[in-house]
Amino acid sequence: MGQEEEDTVVVEEVKEQEQEQEEEEIGTSSSWNQRKQTQIVQLSEKLIHGDLESQIQAARDIRKLVRKSSSSSSPSSSSSVKTRSKLAAAGVIQPLVFMLVSPNMDAREASLLALLNLAVRNERNKVKIVTAGAIPPLVELLKFQNSSIRELATAAILTLSAAAPNKHTIVASGAAPLLVQVLSSGSVQGKVDAVTALHNLSTCPENSTAILDAKAVLPLINLLKECKKYSKFAEKTTALLEILSNSEEGRIAISNSDGGILTLVETVEDGSLVSTEHAVGALLSLCQSCRDKYRKLILNEGAIPGLLRLTVEGTAEARERAHTLLDLLRDSPQEKGLASSVLERIVYDIAARVDGADKAAETAKRLLQDMVQRSMEHSLSCIQQRAASCTPSDIPSS
Repeated sequence: MGQEEEDTVVVEEVKEQEQEQEEEEIGTSSSWNQRKQTQIVQLSEKLIHGDLESQIQAARDIRKLVRKSSSSSSPSSSSSVKTRSKLAAAGVIQPLVFMLVSPNMDAREASLLALLNLAVRNERNKVKIVTAGAIPPLVELLKFQNSSIRELATAAILTLSAAAPNKHTIVASGAAPLLVQVLSSGSVQGKVDAVTALHNLSTCPENSTAILDAKAVLPLINLLKECKKYSKFAEKTTALLEILSNSEEGRIAISNSDGGILTLVETVEDGSLVSTEHAVGALLSLCQSCRDKYRKLILNEGAIPGLLRLTVEGTAEARERAHTLLDLLRDSPQEKGLASSVLERIVYDIAARVDGADKAAETAKRLLQDMVQRSMEHSLSCIQQRAASCTPSDIPSS
């Protein structure tokens, strides 16, 4: 036998071995899937027809089954997705929701954990769980003194609130004030979950003003003080504070909170693109609502350097807000309090940090020219508005 023939035989043998291995894997996978389907059916039967102990064990087994599917490969793998979908199709959601109102605390906790695992990364299951009536018992669990149960309920509402169709139902249930309470008294994880849930609910325009009241300001300010200003958590927290700044009660609460305005100013200085945009938005809301009241409070916290830097480094919306707020802070008879030399030095320092010392003078000049231009435009606009509002009797006779 020649060398070429030997090579051909070896290649064919390898192919045969690979094919046999692939067929074996398919057979093993098929057998495993069949066993899993049988297990799913049995769990559903226990939940629907079993006694309380059987139901509790079934709920725990559902959680284990989903977690095992997720850990066997990536969390978003088809295996974990199919497992969640098949469990829902087998009818496990409704009996699990019924268990949430059981007088037995083990039953409540087991069903809560099972529903949480079914809802994660599965939009359809989230909607099914809410449709099955899970929100009212979850709201009741938020009222529990048992911190473990309360924070599991918070996590469940967070997960369910990620689905747009669920948001109105959750808001209407009265969950938001209870989530605000978690901001003050929960664990670190509970507070993070509560902020994220409130942020999820606030993303619907019709919900944003309905979910929050001024009581949320103090815990949100305290959380923002403690977290890194460029974190995702800070982005959500400042978004909620910006919403609250749109109401008079919210603005009063921000200004009355110890370090409330200072914390927003620090976020403008050190935050991410998103959190700086929300923080300057909140400060702008304050100043626009009553410049005489809030202008000095904002200036006293040293807002000017951060705002000037934001006009260069921020998002388009943040830059516009920063320019507008700077105009409001300067446009006053007390403008002389901020000497032009001080302003020029601040602008130069910011320009040096942004573009380097070699380009700082050019950048500072451009920024100052832009401020002067905006001030002139604002003054011209005011003159035009006054002229347009004049009646013939207002015009002095020659």
